[in-house]
Amino acid sequence: MSASSSQGINTLLEAEREAAKIVQKAKQYRIQRLKDARSEATKEIEELKAQKNQEYQNFVAQHSGASDASLGAVDQETEVKIGEIQNAFATNKDKAVEKMLDAIVNVQAKPHINARV
Repeated sequence: MSASSSQGINTLLEAEREAAKIVQKAKQYRIQRLKDARSEATKEIEELKAQKNQEYQNFVAQHSGASDASLGAVDQETEVKIGEIQNAFATNKDKAVEKMLDAIVNVQAKPHINARV
């Protein structure tokens, strides 16, 4: 082997070491870029979650008021109906008691309509 061939081999080895360093730096850059992308994506997801949660809270707040108002209207309507039923009971109570007593006291013995002779 001559000196020039030894020098050429050393140059190739040096170039190979430099290429390995460049490849290593590229791998490290790629890994760091992936980590950065993941952290950015996580941050964006958290921001989107917070935004959607706020939109949901606003929606609930807007529509719960309508629900409370409708519940109040239903309660008021129920109270009116209960009053009507109580008035009907008070006016018809005596008639109902009379009909029941009449049916119990004045029993008419006759065959049932489904009975066959």
